[in-house]
Amino acid sequence: MIKPSVPSLLLLAIFLGLPSLSTAAENTAASGQALDLTHHWVGYLAIAIFSAAYVLAMLEEVTELRKSKPMVLAASLIWIFISVIYVSGSMGELAGHSFRSALEGFAELFLFIMVSMAYLNAMEDRGIFENLRIWLLSKNFSYRQLFWITGGMSFLLSSVCNNLTTALLMGTVVLAMGKGNKHFVTIACVNIVVATNAGGSFSPFGDITTLLVWQKGVVPFTSFYSLLVPAIVNFALPAAIMHFWIPNERPAASIETPMMKRGAIRMIVLFLLTIITAVCFENFLELPPAAGMLMGLTYLKFLSYYMQITPDKVTDPKIRMNTDEMDIPLVDDSQAFDVFEKVAHLEWDTLLFFYGVMMSVAGLSFIGYLGFASAFLYGEIDPTVANTLVGIFSAFIDNGTIMYAVLTMHPDISQGQWLLVTLTAGVGGSLLAIGSAAGVGLMGQAKGIYTFSTHLKWMPVILIGYFGSIAVHFLINGRYF
Repeated sequence: MIKPSVPSLLLLAIFLGLPSLSTAAENTAASGQALDLTHHWVGYLAIAIFSAAYVLAMLEEVTELRKSKPMVLAASLIWIFISVIYVSGSMGELAGHSFRSALEGFAELFLFIMVSMAYLNAMEDRGIFENLRIWLLSKNFSYRQLFWITGGMSFLLSSVCNNLTTALLMGTVVLAMGKGNKHFVTIACVNIVVATNAGGSFSPFGDITTLLVWQKGVVPFTSFYSLLVPAIVNFALPAAIMHFWIPNERPAASIETPMMKRGAIRMIVLFLLTIITAVCFENFLELPPAAGMLMGLTYLKFLSYYMQITPDKVTDPKIRMNTDEMDIPLVDDSQAFDVFEKVAHLEWDTLLFFYGVMMSVAGLSFIGYLGFASAFLYGEIDPTVANTLVGIFSAFIDNGTIMYAVLTMHPDISQGQWLLVTLTAGVGGSLLAIGSAAGVGLMGQAKGIYTFSTHLKWMPVILIGYFGSIAVHFLINGRYF
C-alpha cells in the first residue's frame, strides 16, 4: 500500500536533510539570523503544501471540505518541518520566537474580527438589517438601483470601518433584499468586495495596508486622500460594466412595517463608538486596535446587562387584563438578548481559515521566500511594474503580509510609487474571492451563492478597474513622482 509509506518517507526525508543544514545552523545559531531555506527541500515542500491547501480551499464548493481544514493543516505542517531543521541546529528558540510573533499578529486580527462579528450578529438579532431591507424595498428601488446603493454604501463605510466588517454588513442587506434572485445576489456580492477594497485604499485607517504605510511614515497622512479618485475609478468601472448584467426588474414591494427590537439604536451607537475607540487606541495611545475593540465589546456586554435587569413588559391589553390581578410583570421573550450567544455564532470556519493563511505565509516568509521576492521586484525590474505585480500577488497572498514585506525591504522609490503600491496592494485583493478578508467573509456568509468560481467569472472586468485606477493615479498624482 502507498499510504502507509508516506509518513516513513517524510521522516526519511527529514533525517536526510538534517546533515545538509547542521553546519550552517551551528554557524548562524549564535548570530540569531534565520536560515535561508529557499533552495532546500523544506522550502520546496512548504510551497507545495501551501499551494495544495489553497487549491482545496478554492474547491470548497466542489469537495464540500471546509476551507479552514486544509489551511490549518498546511500551517501546522510547514512549521513542523521548519522547527525540525532549526531544532537540529540548536536554533529552536529562533523558530519559536518567529512563530509566536506571527501568532500575535493573528491574535490581534482574530480579536478584532470577533468583536466586529459579535456586533453584526447582535444587530441582526435586533432586526437592524431587516429594517434596512424593508426601508429600501419600500422605496421601490430596482435591482440596478439597489446594486449601486449597496456598492456606494460599501465604498464609503470601508473608509472608516475595516473591509471585512463592511462586507459582512452590506452582505447581510443584499442577502435579505435578493431573496429569490440568486443572480442579483451573486453580482452584488462581487460589487461589494470591489467597493470595500477600493474604499479602504485611500484612508489611512481604512485597511491594513494603508495603516502599515502610515505608521511607517513613508507617506504623510493627508497624501493618502490623493488616492480617492483612483479608488473611485477602481470601483466604478467594474460596477458600470456589471450594471448591464443586473436584472432590469424590481423586487416585490414591501408592505411590512419597519420594526426593530429594543436596544437596536443603542447598539448602532455603541458599534460606532467601538470603531472610534479602536482608532483612538491606535492613533493616540499606540495600542493595538484589537484592544480598543475588546473595550467596545464591554459596551455591548453592559447593554446586555441593562436589558436583562430592565425587561420589557407585555403591553398587549388582552394579556394585561388577565395578569393585572396577579401583579406579575410579563417579559416579551422576543426581546431577550445574550451577548455571549452572539459570540458563539461567529463564522469560525472563516476565522480558522485566516489562521491557516497567516501562519502559512509567516512560515514561507521565515523560510525566506518573501524577502527573496521583494529583492527581485525592487532590484531587478522597474518600480511601476513591480508595484503593479504586488497588487496582483495580493489576490493570492494577504495584502498586509505583502505590504509588510515591501516596507521591510524599504526600496528607494518616490512617494508616488509608495502611493501606487498602497493602492495596488489594497485593491488587488478584489481580483479573487480569496484575495481579501471581504471576499472570504462573504463566501462564508453567502454559502453556495457567492463562491470562488462565481467571483472568478468577473475577474476580467475587475482587471479593467484595476489598471484604470493605476492610469488615473499617474494622471492626477504626477507631482509625487
